[in-house]
Amino acid sequence: MPSARTATTKTDTVLAAAVDVALTAATHQAGDFGVGEYLGCELEGERLLTHYFACPHSGYRGWRWAVTLTRPPRARTATVDEVVLIPGDDALLATEWVPWADRVRPDDVTPGTLLPTADNDPRVEPGFTGGEMAADEDPAEWSATRDIVSDLGLGRERVLSHEGRSRAAERWLGGEGGPDNASTRHAPGLCVECAYFQRITGSLGVLFGVCTNEYSPRDAKVVSIDHGCGGHSNVVADQRGVDLPAPVYDTIGADDKAIFD
Repeated sequence: MPSARTATTKTDTVLAAAVDVALTAATHQAGDFGVGEYLGCELEGERLLTHYFACPHSGYRGWRWAVTLTRPPRARTATVDEVVLIPGDDALLATEWVPWADRVRPDDVTPGTLLPTADNDPRVEPGFTGGEMAADEDPAEWSATRDIVSDLGLGRERVLSHEGRSRAAERWLGGEGGPDNASTRHAPGLCVECAYFQRITGSLGVLFGVCTNEYSPRDAKVVSIDHGCGGHSNVVADQRGVDLPAPVYDTIGADDKAIFD
């Protein structure tokens, strides 16, 4: 930010001295916002200079009025070129605008919300549905092909690409279902050794599965094979309860009346 005390080796003395002209223009433009103290001037070019004034408005902390003056060659009178309100180094600014497609978060996709898939989305690639084959040409071959396509998980218009799988793997490994967290460090065993661990199909199944333990915090969620929690199926109680025999009642030494009196 320019300072009123800062000396410049070269300036336009006519424009630099026209502080009152700049103040009048700033006051007219500011209206209820007001004009604060003079902050100095800055030479923009030949016969072009900008004066700066603070903006005292509480909603525009750190902003300043910039009044640019100019003059014709050999003229001794300054002319107002423009008056604008600009942010300073410590100005209070709105957050940087982010396109809608880049600011959507998982929690934003609520029931009824549609999230279109971009045509160039690198996470997906064309699949194979078998729809290009005519069923009446060779029904047996067509049926066999459809079965193979279904078994391979390709019977969709789009399938997950290599980049899509890589992104998912990185996200899951770094999340709460991955290995680097307090739950895993205190777990008695890993998910890959647990009866409640159900692997998912496809290449991601090498590293991931789904937890099926209803008492685990990861129930119905993806976990890595090296994740762990306290709900491991190998956990057993150190001391089990003792099965007591059925009670025996003495009905010989006492009559019924004595028992229930």
